[in-house]
Amino acid sequence: MGKLVNLNHARKAQAKRQAEAEAAANRVKHGRTRAEKLADRAAEARRAALLDGAKRESAED
Repeated sequence: MGKLVNLNHARKAQAKRQAEAEAAANRVKHGRTRAEKLADRAAEARRAALLDGAKRESAED
C-alpha cells in the first residue's frame, strides 16, 4: 500500500513554493541593494549642492 498524502497539505506546500519562487524573481527584477540606494542618494545630494552653488543672488537688495 502506498503512502497516504493529504491533498490540502500538498496543495498548500506547492503554492508556498511557487510564491517563494515568484518573490525571489521579483527581488531580482525590481530590487536594489542598500549600497545602490545610498549611492543614488549621495549623487542626488551632490547635484543639489552644485545647483545651489550656481544660483545667483537677487538684485533687488
